[in-house]
Amino acid sequence: MAIKVLVVDDSSFFRRRVSEIVNQDPELEVVGVAVNGEEAVKMAATLNPQVITMDIEMPVMDGISAVRAIMASNPIPILMFSSLTHDGAKSTLDALEAGALDFLPKRFEDIATNKDEAISLLQQRIKALGRRRVYRPISRMSSSTPSSTARTSTSVSSNFGSQAQPSSLSRPLTSRKSLTESTDRHVSASVNVGIQQSSAPTRASGKSYKLLLIGTSTGGPVALQKVLTQFPDNYPHPILLIQHMPAAFTPAFAARLDSLCKISVKEAVNGDVLKPGCAYLAPGGMQMLVEKAGMAGRLKVLAGNSDMNYKPSVDITFASASKAYGGDILAVVLTGMGADGREGARMLKTAGANIWAQDEASCVVYGMPQAVAAAGISSHSISLENMAEAILKETARG
Repeated sequence: MAIKVLVVDDSSFFRRRVSEIVNQDPELEVVGVAVNGEEAVKMAATLNPQVITMDIEMPVMDGISAVRAIMASNPIPILMFSSLTHDGAKSTLDALEAGALDFLPKRFEDIATNKDEAISLLQQRIKALGRRRVYRPISRMSSSTPSSTARTSTSVSSNFGSQAQPSSLSRPLTSRKSLTESTDRHVSASVNVGIQQSSAPTRASGKSYKLLLIGTSTGGPVALQKVLTQFPDNYPHPILLIQHMPAAFTPAFAARLDSLCKISVKEAVNGDVLKPGCAYLAPGGMQMLVEKAGMAGRLKVLAGNSDMNYKPSVDITFASASKAYGGDILAVVLTGMGADGREGARMLKTAGANIWAQDEASCVVYGMPQAVAAAGISSHSISLENMAEAILKETARG
């Protein structure tokens, strides 16, 4: 049965073109179109779509207000269309805070032409969200209210990030050695494949760590906020964050996390020396690598190969960390589409590192965690609710 889609946009051209692209895929079906947020709220209640594509700037009721109303009354996975400008980024972050699950860039030139990449990406994202058997939001971004001891920032309200790099499409991985050539094909996004899930560890392993790695994609901004806001300001290790995200969003995302967390969070820059209690977010459009510099680690932020699907790539960062730190690493793979991180996690495990994955029930898209779990690389599949507690318990030793 085809996934039912509601298309919402005040542009007649965009409504028509998005509808054509959606209906080209036999697994998708447009069941209605709305010209503003008010219509979208009404049609969401009457048509019961499985996915909604939503513009942000519309008359009568804007997309952000419509998302809030839909999530309050009849929660449905929502995919936002966003311009990759500062104002567009800010609005998209507000939409994610309101409950939208993902976004794509609104590029008229891509939609107007038969650009295979843009068409495939839109269809792929809708299917990934529509295959969720039960819609259960992980949490609103506002649900992780910072404690009174958290540091403050001049910009707290809207500087939150998006989930995925807009140019990311899936291609086969040619070999384990070709991390710099390609990432992996799309792994079944959110369907059960009979993987035996393990529960969160009941006690710390006693292993010593020097670095925490977290890789994620779709659903990652909410997941990262939920985890990192629970870390104390004296967390004993550096943290590397790899979130699929365009360059326009990573500075705002880092600033948002920094304003909410007790630990420091910054967008990584080339030459950063890793410090305990600081999280370094990989910049959008770049690759973040780590190397040993004396007793400390140092970051290299590079453009990387142009044919890489993901910039930043979890595989690339994980692989570099395995060479620099060996087994003294806990690596966590959170919600996300595809399989980025699996081969890097395999290298980490071979070096003696510990690998965890988010469990299926709490993922927005169970692709990346499923990839490491299905390959037998991760030792535990842990719910998002329990992830921070488990990490803190495991890595408490400085």
